[in-house]
Amino acid sequence: MSSKASSSRGGESIVADCGRNTSTCGYCKSPTSSSISHGLWTERLTVHDYQGLLDRGWRRSGCYLYKPEMAKTCCPSYTIRLRASDFVPSKEQQRVRRRLERFLDGELDLKPRERAEDQDVEVSEPVRKLLGSGKREQNNEVEPVMKDLSELIDNAVERCIHSGEFPSNIQIPKSSVKKVLSAKRKKLAEGSEELLYTSNIAFPIVAAIKQTQTSQKGEGSNSAETVSEKLLSEMNKVGEFPGLVIKVCKGHINFFSATQVTSSERDQGESLPSATTTTKSSSNSLQVRKKKLEIHLKRSSFDPEEYELYKRYQLRVHNDEPESISKTSYKRFLVDTPLIEVLPSSDGDDDDENVPPCGFGSYHQQYRVDGRLIAVGVIDILPKCLSSKYLFWDPDLASLSLGNYSALQEIDWVKQNQAHCSALEYYYLGYYIHSCNKMRYKAAYRPSELLCPLRYQWVPFEVAKPLLDKKPYSVLSDFTKASETLEMNNSDEDTDSDSSRNGIDIANILISLNGARLRYKDLLRIINMAVRKQLEPMFISYRKVVGAELSERMVYELQ
Repeated sequence: MSSKASSSRGGESIVADCGRNTSTCGYCKSPTSSSISHGLWTERLTVHDYQGLLDRGWRRSGCYLYKPEMAKTCCPSYTIRLRASDFVPSKEQQRVRRRLERFLDGELDLKPRERAEDQDVEVSEPVRKLLGSGKREQNNEVEPVMKDLSELIDNAVERCIHSGEFPSNIQIPKSSVKKVLSAKRKKLAEGSEELLYTSNIAFPIVAAIKQTQTSQKGEGSNSAETVSEKLLSEMNKVGEFPGLVIKVCKGHINFFSATQVTSSERDQGESLPSATTTTKSSSNSLQVRKKKLEIHLKRSSFDPEEYELYKRYQLRVHNDEPESISKTSYKRFLVDTPLIEVLPSSDGDDDDENVPPCGFGSYHQQYRVDGRLIAVGVIDILPKCLSSKYLFWDPDLASLSLGNYSALQEIDWVKQNQAHCSALEYYYLGYYIHSCNKMRYKAAYRPSELLCPLRYQWVPFEVAKPLLDKKPYSVLSDFTKASETLEMNNSDEDTDSDSSRNGIDIANILISLNGARLRYKDLLRIINMAVRKQLEPMFISYRKVVGAELSERMVYELQ
């Protein structure tokens, strides 16, 4: 490699081959070591080489690179991306934006809930006024409450889809919350005088599931009662609307007053914990209060504030054990990076590559509201894409769907920075696992495409989906015989037939030996046959997983 080429790429990549790795699977929860991947270790990697690795199905965790052995692993993981300029947000994604905007405009207010482990809960001002005053049936106060409760249910539906509780391809109408009038309450069972609102959203959800999935485990698994219980569970995790008690009855989601236990308590003016300091004048001011959202992009580095947020997120969202979280493991996972940063040219040199104003490399994107850190997106900015690696967020703000919101922001970032770097046009969402319901939400970012695991062609998701519906592993580019024939003649194939030396050309693999750089064909002059027999299987395996171009460009470090 010439010095000029090396300089333009920001140095050289040096990798050590870790070979095959087997482990238990976190997706299918298999008790055996059914997850199979190939690993590389590197402390120096150019952004161009990592872009090339991404386009061959690799990902990184800190300085460790890994690629699933697609035909052998239990849960084949397909790289998924979309062209930012073609992205069309769905109604659900548009609603995520609107909800956060309402929060920033002060229409949704998050306050800490006392007597509940100091959790933040969301209580809109209309609900505060409604519950604090004891007035339930004035239309000018009830209507906003019903809207907020509808959004509460819709968020629970969305989380059930993301978690795999509901299928990702069902079409569900917006939830409708109705007010239960006094006359109707009197006809209900004893104790129902505190029933304020009700929703029958579970019934259309059941109908939608039955339309999209003809084979079910049993009627009970999709009953309205079961669906309502799942939604109730999701709503309880968020802990919203502490002034209301939510119960399920015969498939309906019912909202009861949590404050009016007896008439004597009402007469004494007992208030909700979340509203003890809210006066009429202060609630009016909260209605018009504006919050400031700031998004800061910073180079990947350890930040104590970020680490504290990460710990809270892992403990409460992923239920990690406290002893499993440490600064060392956090740094290894989300801070350490092998990517060699590339800065834009300061003198506007025409020979310099197109680089966005921030440069290329690994970053943490901080989301702050009025200075408070609420989320951190860990991303890599590369010559062709923004690659999303991880996001952790404040568990108290789960109802804001910050994962979806950050994805929309990152897509927008790619669109905006194409003006500075024309080649930077894609958003990579990581891996897509069709056999794992929790991962299917990624396909909702349309129009997306998946990487064929054999020929490394990009295939539209709509084309790939029918193939993946049949079996977890599929050669996606088989959808057209023409492309199959073309690629068979021009690309590597990760098949067992390539295991022989005759099938893989390893002569030009670039190797580091005692600090020197040489090709394997040059190394043959100085090694004996015994060493050659030991090295060749390693180089064949390496050449297969990284491809011809990268094996001749990256430096293979002999251990």
